[in-house]
Amino acid sequence: MNNLVSIITPFYNSSKFIEECVNSILLQSYSNWELLIVDDCSDDNSKELLLNLEKKDERIRVTFLGDNIGAAKARNIAIRNAKGRYIAFLDSDDIWRGDKLEKQIKFMEKEDIAFSFTSYTPMSEDGSVSFAEIKAPNKIDYFGYLKNTIIGCLTVVIDKEKVGEFEMPIIKSSHDMALWLLIMKRGFDAYGLNESLAKYRIVSTSNTANKWRAAKDVWKVYRQFEKLSFFYSIWCFLNYAFNAIIRRIQ
Repeated sequence: MNNLVSIITPFYNSSKFIEECVNSILLQSYSNWELLIVDDCSDDNSKELLLNLEKKDERIRVTFLGDNIGAAKARNIAIRNAKGRYIAFLDSDDIWRGDKLEKQIKFMEKEDIAFSFTSYTPMSEDGSVSFAEIKAPNKIDYFGYLKNTIIGCLTVVIDKEKVGEFEMPIIKSSHDMALWLLIMKRGFDAYGLNESLAKYRIVSTSNTANKWRAAKDVWKVYRQFEKLSFFYSIWCFLNYAFNAIIRRIQ
């Protein structure tokens, strides 16, 4: 269990949180990783901070973009430059538990899994309050995921050797959802490790904080990316909304 893990982190004006994010990676008990941060033309004077983080550890690589191209394209630049067998995702305002990679890679190798995710815990913007844990089911396939978008991007690890090359679909939002569906259509179900190994920060600009925007984004994936029929989209959307409500009251 010593394959390289490439961690994909898009960055845009997140200087307030990036050090905590990177520190959670530096504290990983699994040490064979590389962190690829792609700065999407931030305008919050964060360049010096990112350069200092890069100097902190040779496993950290920062790419600075001259134009703002969006999170999906920024992630894809990192994915193309990744050297690892495993691809993991962590946004610049989220954090991992110290044993996240160790437990998840061990889980994947023991069970011969190509696509995995874990439970995670949402937290307030300042990190002072944790909310109800989002529990990972044991397994979810394409049709199940259409009706229950439970996979947190910050928890996903993909074995590129098994899945093959991939990139985030270029859509404005919910590109991670579209990628998971794309991988599932290749025949790879997602397997869940039901242990909270990450914390997701709810900031004012996130889809989690804006339920209406999140719902519209899911609908766009159904109709524009997956090309589902109107009536099947309605059926999936009703299930998506029901499952979202259940997660909130559990």
